[in-house]
Amino acid sequence: MANPSGLLVIERILRDRQGIWQQVVEDRELPKLTGQMLVSSVVALAVYGAVLGSFHSVLMALTSAAKLPLLFLVTLAICLPTLYLFNLVFGARLSIRQSLALVMVALTVTAMLALAFAPISLFFLITAPDYSFFKLLNVVILALSALVGLRFLTGGMRVLNEHGLLAPPSTAVQAPVSPAVPAPVSPAVAPAVVPAPVPVGAPAAPDGAANGTTPAVAAPAAVPAVHPGAVPAVHPGAVPAVQVPPGYTLQPLRQPRPLPQQQATPPSMTLLYIWILLFGFVGTQLAWTLRPFFGSPGMKFSLYRDIDGNFYAEIFKTISYLF
Repeated sequence: MANPSGLLVIERILRDRQGIWQQVVEDRELPKLTGQMLVSSVVALAVYGAVLGSFHSVLMALTSAAKLPLLFLVTLAICLPTLYLFNLVFGARLSIRQSLALVMVALTVTAMLALAFAPISLFFLITAPDYSFFKLLNVVILALSALVGLRFLTGGMRVLNEHGLLAPPSTAVQAPVSPAVPAPVSPAVAPAVVPAPVPVGAPAAPDGAANGTTPAVAAPAAVPAVHPGAVPAVHPGAVPAVQVPPGYTLQPLRQPRPLPQQQATPPSMTLLYIWILLFGFVGTQLAWTLRPFFGSPGMKFSLYRDIDGNFYAEIFKTISYLF
């Protein structure tokens, strides 16, 4: 399947995600794929940022279109070395290109979902221009988009774990093989040959038989006597006969199914969830630093605001205003 370029890379991610993970596993043409995802993410976030800033003015829309892609890319630049070093410390064999491609898949999905929500956000901006509601609505949209994108990230890491890229290579120890012991073989007993007596004056034996003997005749096999209460001897490897009553049939024994081997979760997979929390905290704090994105209607345009409070306190304050 040919790799689409530009914005169409999101279609390949959504339709052929197994092909994307296989390309990351094989470390094949990752710089080209990462460049395509970077372009699509920046364009999608710029369009959505323009919708956010249009609540205040055209100038705010332009600055938000530049600051929203910058927010995600700077957060990625801050947190990516931590993810890569986590993998190295715990024995994962991921390259920096593979780590970057994985995170860019999550970022591209997040950006494209935000772009898909842009008409809804614009609709509420036109029909219900309330600053607190509009701000809370877009925070929920960005949070939902980020959760879906991070789900793609965890899915990709599981695929890498299945291919053994998140754990150090294991050295297989071959168990010593004991020499085969041949089963004892009972010697075959040849039938005894008993010469038959020739009476005096009998005609000569046919077929040139001489010395008064006749052709050898095999003696009948002797039937061993079985004493009452004796247990018959069973040779090694022999299967004793089973007496089946009339009307019954023997059914083969069912072999028990082997239990599935549960693979232990590698430390890299556990640390991924810690890294996701770290990514979220860094992103929200950076968003608070780069504000405003919406622009309060009662304030003049400003590129940056003074750093006071934090992102979570502002969200709780906005919720209290609505309820």
